[in-house]
Amino acid sequence: QVQLVESGGGLVQPGESLRLSCAASGFAFSDVAMAWYRQPPGKERELVARIRNLGLTTRYEDSFEGRFTISRDNAKGTVYLQIDNLKPEDTGVYYCCRLRNWRGACDDWGQGTQVTVSS
Repeated sequence: QVQLVESGGGLVQPGESLRLSCAASGFAFSDVAMAWYRQPPGKERELVARIRNLGLTTRYEDSFEGRFTISRDNAKGTVYLQIDNLKPEDTGVYYCCRLRNWRGACDDWGQGTQVTVSS
């Protein structure tokens, strides 16, 4: 069955960087677009970025341009989210998802990885 397992979160100080990973299995990873979402405490889950199946096209929501970088390694079946210059407002649970299509909903979700930015 489809499995998405996020890792790489943790407690970090403002200004530091993190690279989140999402290991995928149970489907043809290189055939599908993937996305990262973030859910801040007490708020709705929000789209951060999407990446097409070959990794040649990425899209970021306006709030996430600049410090966030989505990438993927199809040989490893993994999608990444690099976050630089972390800010306290980046705190939340980060989820990866398998997109139904480029502009569609998520068919599958991981369990999430917690990122806490605090001094």
